[in-house]
Amino acid sequence: MAAMVKALAQQPGLNAHFDDDAGLIREFGAVHIGIATQTPAGLLVPVVRHCEARSIWDMAGELARQSEAAKSGNASREALSGSTVTITSLGALGAIATTPIINPPEVAIVGVNRMAMRPMWNGSEFVPRKMMNLSSSFDHRVIDGWDAAVFVKRLKTLLETPAMIFVED
Repeated sequence: MAAMVKALAQQPGLNAHFDDDAGLIREFGAVHIGIATQTPAGLLVPVVRHCEARSIWDMAGELARQSEAAKSGNASREALSGSTVTITSLGALGAIATTPIINPPEVAIVGVNRMAMRPMWNGSEFVPRKMMNLSSSFDHRVIDGWDAAVFVKRLKTLLETPAMIFVED
């Protein structure tokens, strides 16, 4: 979530809603990240609000609290609505490449897949390296493909070098 907040700061158009009926785009300064969560009642998306103003530990604690409420059936309607962007993951089920479905009216979703040891060419030989695919979907009525690619590249860089998440831009 912290990496996403940092990447969205440079691509604020992805932290938005698109109103189909009115044909309006609404960008948000606040980052409210929905986390797709499997529950006994099916897939729910609890929301961690104001991630841009939270520490990484605060986000983690709120995520644990919100996902537990969703899984136990105690999440309020408010806790399950209002996200501006969503993270989903099928990595726990072994998925290495997925096609996440955008949570309307949002315009972007990032899917986290399973981390696995894979061969990586270092210029002279293949060496084992832990790798993970990100799968993303964007509403191209709102998000230009170039902007989406820049966002994914920035997110990749932040996840590969997590210390950069804590460096002020």
